[in-house]
Amino acid sequence: MVTEKSGFNRASRSTTQTYSRKVDVDIIHALASFGCTAERIGGDIRHLAMFKELEEPFEADQIGSSAMAYKRNPMRSERLCSLGRNLSNISGAAEQTYKSQWLERSLDDSAIRRITLPESFLCADACMILLNNISSGLVINKAIIKQRIDLELPFMATENVIMAMVDKGVSRQETHEQIRVLSHQAGAVVKQEGKPNDLLERIKTNDFFKPIWNQLDVLTDSRTFIGRCPEIVEEVLMEDVRPALEHYEVQIGRLGDKVSELNV
Repeated sequence: MVTEKSGFNRASRSTTQTYSRKVDVDIIHALASFGCTAERIGGDIRHLAMFKELEEPFEADQIGSSAMAYKRNPMRSERLCSLGRNLSNISGAAEQTYKSQWLERSLDDSAIRRITLPESFLCADACMILLNNISSGLVINKAIIKQRIDLELPFMATENVIMAMVDKGVSRQETHEQIRVLSHQAGAVVKQEGKPNDLLERIKTNDFFKPIWNQLDVLTDSRTFIGRCPEIVEEVLMEDVRPALEHYEVQIGRLGDKVSELNV
């Protein structure tokens, strides 16, 4: 009767004075796993923000740095990493509590559970608010991404060049050596002189690579370096994400397109 009135379908069949504190461990483990994910996402955003490829939402009057006025520090993502790290570490306290339950029960579980359980849920809630706010206003700087790809693409395409030369009957070892020399020369121009990557120009003016000059545009097409990424994203959304969200259609419907308000 108590179980039904509390809104549960069934009660634990095997308990002592209290339910097993292993239940707390399992619950907090799930939240801790989410904390790891939150910190990982925040860390990736911070790294890409450092390269100016991504920017999190930024308020009109927000101070990016108290020392350097030009900066736009990813403060939301920094906070997400901090809270996610804290959340993932709470599980240790729950584990220690469960291990310390002598025989039937030790009363040293009471005070710490009043901290670990509510703090875990509150911290997870804060992480979700941050994720909602960040993802809803994330800015993708496509021009910067293209600039970075253009800088690295010639190096990435060297394997394509080597394979194309082999298809023309040229020795792979000899082609590899030619590419190695030109790549190091181009790398020095980029790193020591701060100039654009000129590896493709070096290939185009080197008679050794004349057999594949007319293929260079195809061999260096950036779209050919992403594999099945677009298809994989669609498959994950259709087969993993959407089925998982179906259980929460009512709750999601109540939220609608609402963006969590957050001031930094």
